[in-house]
Amino acid sequence: MEAPPYARIVEVIRGRIEAGDLAPGERVPSTRGIVAEFGVAMATASKVLGALRRDGVVRVVPGVGTVVAESEATTPSRTRRDSPDAELGRAAIVRAAIRIADAEGIDALSMRRVAAALGAGAMSLYRHVPGKDELMLLMRDAVFAEFPLPAAVPPTWRAALELTARAQWRLYRRHPWLARTTSLTRPYAGPNQMPYSEWNLRALSELGLDDDVVFLLHLSLFSFVHGSAASLEAEGREEADTGLTGHQWLEQREEATRSVFGSGAFPVSARVFGAPDLTLDLDRLFEFGLARLLDGIEQYAAQGPPGSSSAGATCQA
Repeated sequence: MEAPPYARIVEVIRGRIEAGDLAPGERVPSTRGIVAEFGVAMATASKVLGALRRDGVVRVVPGVGTVVAESEATTPSRTRRDSPDAELGRAAIVRAAIRIADAEGIDALSMRRVAAALGAGAMSLYRHVPGKDELMLLMRDAVFAEFPLPAAVPPTWRAALELTARAQWRLYRRHPWLARTTSLTRPYAGPNQMPYSEWNLRALSELGLDDDVVFLLHLSLFSFVHGSAASLEAEGREEADTGLTGHQWLEQREEATRSVFGSGAFPVSARVFGAPDLTLDLDRLFEFGLARLLDGIEQYAAQGPPGSSSAGATCQA
């Protein structure tokens, strides 16, 4: 007898874990991801994750989602103290902290927790890192090294800004905790982050605008990507806490929402939110918002600042 669809998908994901494609602490596909990849219903996708949880293959981490559980099948047999990270140093501490934040969320991070992961005493970490605040700054900078910018700069300012914005979006997707640790008002000039700033400022400077306007546009771009990414972390935390995807949560509240819209007090909202093809796809929202923001920058540069008698440099978007 042929196995049901959910069971076949369970074996596919289990195979990826056993092959090492999904490591302990790494997020497995969400229900939405399973629906997209395998073309099954949301209920089937939920059944897949439920089966993997019952088998102890995965676990739910608040603030992160469903991740591969540590077990004899997924964890190397060597002891923690035999790990290369046991040789304490700043780089090893930062790597361990990133693994913890990825697997358990930034709220689980502490100097004691990192020390335990490295098989070391908590106080020994302070010889290399002054404290948790400094550690989070180092973590932020370290993950930017995962997406180095290319040597060849795109031919237009718009393409250059699209490249960095999308790279940062992928970075936030890989490390959702990053949005919680990044500040607009307290920037950190890390060696891996600064190339992004330099790249964006150089691209914006091609528009012939004053430096203060270039600065404001640079921060506006950062705020857009960072603000969009905050929803990634929040959604992962909610899904882990409730066991419901965003789609499932909306389905549960459908009757209450319908009663509000059915009152007739909000006709435009009822029409727009009731569109049959409406989806809360964060990737689509990011791409749409980025395009409109760059459109606005292009128009602003072409017209010049308000009250200016001359436009900025001709835009080659």
